[in-house]
Amino acid sequence: MNIDSELDARGLNCPLPILRAKKALTKMYSGQLLKVIATDPGSMRDFQAFARQTGNELVEQQTQGEEFIHILRRR
Repeated sequence: MNIDSELDARGLNCPLPILRAKKALTKMYSGQLLKVIATDPGSMRDFQAFARQTGNELVEQQTQGEEFIHILRRR
């Protein structure tokens, strides 16, 4: 998977990871991938809701230790 941009949201709690991801996506082209690394467990459901509401595709989510990885495709 070719990631176009990466956002480090470690240590941030809701809603900051979502707000920073939204800002990062506005600077990207349609179809590009954004990888978000978060430590907030609530980010798993937050990014699912964010994708539904904004039309951006949530390509993948995974947990690696205490980190939560979210891959979003810009609509």
